[in-house]
Amino acid sequence: MESSILLLYSFSLHLLGVILIFRARGISRGTGAGELLVSPAPISFLSGVDPETGTVVEKGHPLEGRSIAGTVLAFDHGKGSTVGSYVLYALQRNGKAPAAIINTRADPIIAVGAIIGNIPMVDQPEVAIGRLRPGTRVVVDGTEGTVAYEGDLLPEPGA
Repeated sequence: MESSILLLYSFSLHLLGVILIFRARGISRGTGAGELLVSPAPISFLSGVDPETGTVVEKGHPLEGRSIAGTVLAFDHGKGSTVGSYVLYALQRNGKAPAAIINTRADPIIAVGAIIGNIPMVDQPEVAIGRLRPGTRVVVDGTEGTVAYEGDLLPEPGA
């Protein structure tokens, strides 16, 4: 799949960087950009994220205590109640939503929440979420189904 990744070169005044653009399936239209926050575990928005602050509050979750506000949030899939869709909407209304969402496989709860909250979302990315380096600048285009990733990938597991 990585053979279909396009390499583009980005020039700035002081930095030469590589931008990887890879395909994904568009779920929720629009474009969102931010620092990549990767969760190795599914996220429950109903009980796991505070809609007033955007902070992950689920005890024992790998992102516990971290804010998802303004990030590009990447995780395999959601978990929990259908009310999680409305929590995503509330996060957007409160200005604490992620700038965009990348899922390995979208489930209806997260997809509906992204759509009603106007949060750009893609799933089924050509590059596995586990290869994306946290903290990297990412632009998600849910309309076109693309992810622009500014940096290098992590090695494949077991490599």
